[in-house]
Amino acid sequence: MNSNGFVPPEARAAVEQLRAYSAPLEGRRSALRLDFNENTIGPSPLVAEAVRGFSTEEIAIYPEYDGLREAVVRNMLETGCRPGLQPDQVALFNGVDAAIHAVFHAYGDAGDRVLTTSPTFGYYTPCARMQGMTIEAIPYEGEAFTFPLAAVQASIRESPPRLLLICNPNNPTGTRLAPQTILDLAASAPGTLVVVDELYEAFTGDSVLPVADFSATSNLLVFRSLSKTAGLAGLRIGFGIGHPDVIDRVGRVTGPYDVNSVAVAAAFAALADQSYVDAYVAEVLRARDWTVEALRSAGVRHHCDGGNYLLIWPQRPVAEVDEALRAEGILIRSMAGKPLIDGCFRVSIGTTSQMQRFMEALLRLDA
Repeated sequence: MNSNGFVPPEARAAVEQLRAYSAPLEGRRSALRLDFNENTIGPSPLVAEAVRGFSTEEIAIYPEYDGLREAVVRNMLETGCRPGLQPDQVALFNGVDAAIHAVFHAYGDAGDRVLTTSPTFGYYTPCARMQGMTIEAIPYEGEAFTFPLAAVQASIRESPPRLLLICNPNNPTGTRLAPQTILDLAASAPGTLVVVDELYEAFTGDSVLPVADFSATSNLLVFRSLSKTAGLAGLRIGFGIGHPDVIDRVGRVTGPYDVNSVAVAAAFAALADQSYVDAYVAEVLRARDWTVEALRSAGVRHHCDGGNYLLIWPQRPVAEVDEALRAEGILIRSMAGKPLIDGCFRVSIGTTSQMQRFMEALLRLDA
């Protein structure tokens, strides 16, 4: 109720019952950012040059996307995608969060069912709920957080869902699923849209794109981003790759200019400098190996499988460790309240020197 005594109109019932997805994004720029799995050193110099050279004319006109889908195709083919990928199989989004939102708008109706795993990326759930969909989240199995393949297959046989969401490797557990297994799941549920979130694929090499034939597999949609490897998280640009009919349907529920002009210019530059991305990924993998060995030597419980992150169970309560590290200028992400992993935190992997700083602080503060 406002000061005049009027009550604002209610939103749709599903929205009134929804709790907005939020993440602590303020006050992070001066810290060592090991909380959101971002690139920790920044983008290619070519990206910085493209952004600095952005003209006032380009700012004043609506974005133009000519050639960007073709650039994505070239990059995908150079990095191992199955030959034959075409520009009409690529969708552009204002970050993969917007891509997820669009998929639910295009394919989700009230009462439809979403099948996924637990724990996984938190934004899937509010997107499902805002459409009034039901969610079946099957837990990962055991201390290794193994993908619950038999349970997923059984659920599909019993009642094929409208959407099957697979984060591969999974955030936050790092669980990896073989590409052929994903294709088999898609083949077993032709009426289900199988969405594969591959934002962290570069750190594992488990992509379905080298084996997927989208002309034959028409119910598969793969997400990619330039946030985690290329360092464009602040500009928000992501891609969907799939059958042209799926790309068309998802495009119908997105705005004509959702991706801004600066992001377009930066994307062209990032896609043209794959060697920078490759070098950054190689450094993260070296740092991940170093961190795992340091944790093992110190006897710290941890879990690491895929992705540029791992899970750590501190001796002290997570909230205390989080606060103590924050005071040292190091940010981590608490997993408090998450099924199966309550009591741990996720730490992103940066460079080796950054992880050395993190480990020194952790071992000192969690003694």
